[in-house]
Amino acid sequence: MNRRTTALSATVALAATLALTGCSSDGSSDSAKSGKPELKVSGAFMPQPVMDMAGGFLTITNSGDTADRLTSVTSGLSDDVTLHETKNQKMQQVKSFDIPANGDLKLERGGNHIMFMELKGKPKQGEKVSVELHFEKSDPIKVDLPVEAPNHNPKQH
Repeated sequence: MNRRTTALSATVALAATLALTGCSSDGSSDSAKSGKPELKVSGAFMPQPVMDMAGGFLTITNSGDTADRLTSVTSGLSDDVTLHETKNQKMQQVKSFDIPANGDLKLERGGNHIMFMELKGKPKQGEKVSVELHFEKSDPIKVDLPVEAPNHNPKQH
């Protein structure tokens, strides 16, 4: 009976240890194992609007082994927020942007960007505009876009 109790206790302890090691508080090792995208946003900004429309720019870095897709953006600044690509110096609306595994999606001046139409207000330089990025696989990410000078372009700095 004593051996049986000891063996049962050892089995329960092993099962508990295995269950706990699967629940990492870090999250990074779990995501790598499960193949989820690992998204981070940097370099976000909006040039101060001069009309009733504005552009939004940022970089989404995916350090995960699985690609994702930016599918939409929402904001209290406008009910009409769309994704635009620039090809041959012409803007056109697109349904989504791919975010490659272990890669970046760059939304920048002169290229792909977020477009805000029919603004409900005109944010001024120094203010921030809150947006929520929506993805095909990942949870939404809330981002504050600092409002910069109308001619602000990080590439020129």
